[in-house]
Amino acid sequence: MPPSRLSVPRSLSLLVPWSLGLSVFFLIACEKLSQEIYLETPDWTAATHSAAPDYPTVFPQDKVQRLDIEITASDWTTLQDDLNNMPKGGPGQDLDGSFYPIWIPCDLFYNGKQWYKAGIRAKGNSSLRTAVQSGIKKLSFKLDLDQFEDTYPAIRDQRFHGFKQLNLNNNFEDKSLMREKVAGDLFREFGVPAAHATFCELYVDTGGGPVYFGLYTLVEEVDDTVIGDQFADPAGNLYKPEGNGASFASGSWDTSDLYPKTNEEAGDYSDARALYDALHSSLRTSDPAAWRTLMESVLDMDQYLKWLAANAVMQNWDTYGRMTHNYYLYNDPSKSKFIWIPWDNNEALQDGKQGGAINMNLSGITSKWPLINFIAGDEEFYSRYKVYAKEFAASVFEPGKMSVTYDYWSGLIRDAASREKSGYTFLRNGISDFTSALTQLKQQAVNRFALAEKL
Repeated sequence: MPPSRLSVPRSLSLLVPWSLGLSVFFLIACEKLSQEIYLETPDWTAATHSAAPDYPTVFPQDKVQRLDIEITASDWTTLQDDLNNMPKGGPGQDLDGSFYPIWIPCDLFYNGKQWYKAGIRAKGNSSLRTAVQSGIKKLSFKLDLDQFEDTYPAIRDQRFHGFKQLNLNNNFEDKSLMREKVAGDLFREFGVPAAHATFCELYVDTGGGPVYFGLYTLVEEVDDTVIGDQFADPAGNLYKPEGNGASFASGSWDTSDLYPKTNEEAGDYSDARALYDALHSSLRTSDPAAWRTLMESVLDMDQYLKWLAANAVMQNWDTYGRMTHNYYLYNDPSKSKFIWIPWDNNEALQDGKQGGAINMNLSGITSKWPLINFIAGDEEFYSRYKVYAKEFAASVFEPGKMSVTYDYWSGLIRDAASREKSGYTFLRNGISDFTSALTQLKQQAVNRFALAEKL
């Protein structure tokens, strides 16, 4: 990024004539000015472009809103060319980190107002690979409202009703189009911090007029607003573990797999190391009571057990226990211990792939997943887990309640789902796929409730 302030280094001014120093200053200043582009922002208001997060406006729960994005034809071609060069293994940090989708500028339109030169990029791993390889243009996107502020100073600290970053998720592998939204709501209702979400119709204009890209789930960013909204102090360390080190298995410690999202420059992983060391302390077998106390000192075990219970009862396979990703760890300064935050729940509320979701009784979990395996092996922690699992099923995931929930959201989004077109949808059989998925969701709730009662 260009420097925010220009100056001639003192060492340089001592070695060259002052006139030459002025010339160097002038050249640097001209280079910076040449990188900045004047931009008019007539729709900019404090309330819409720079205020605090406005959740009711951005995440309404009673309507499907419309977002329009305009991207120049050349920028869209650049994005497509970049994706065509994506390694077969896919993008993201769960592999070798060699491919990161590029940012391009876009204009965002909502409710009669424009947001200027926001950054947009494709996002996802298997969802992105599948879409690109199958020619489906319904990609998932990430928006960053001030990504290009160094080029366009007029948009410095631009926000979308208080939000810097937002995720437009394409509901890959979800014919109900609502799993991401519903799962996050269930977590929060049970006291587990999770991102807010809502539904939106996305139209994208790449030079030929607006094209309906389909129904998306709009999800807030954890390191942008979740920790600011759901925690008293957002200044703690936030990690998004990804890769082998995310398992926290014995011998897996690797700071390169932690990916700090706050306080990145500090380079201090001692809090995460303390969690790893506590988990693998010999006290677990020699003095279980002391081990439990040690674990409680570094990880909010009640909160974690609530996450584990909710995750197991609802069946959310694409996360810890099966996959080394899709969760955050936040070291809450008010407690000086970690809080578990779920992420990317689009494949929740179903049996799952690659062995399926973990067993509700936590059987069959190997030592590769010690944060579950050790819990299952500790009498007190496992007892508390079962209490939370039964509580979640009875109070949050009760079948009658879930049926009402599914009917509400399906009624809200059915029209938008029915208008998805070939090339911009994962519904191979159109709205009939959506209807069948709704029936499956309701039956899954009945089955999981009955199983929870037997724990």
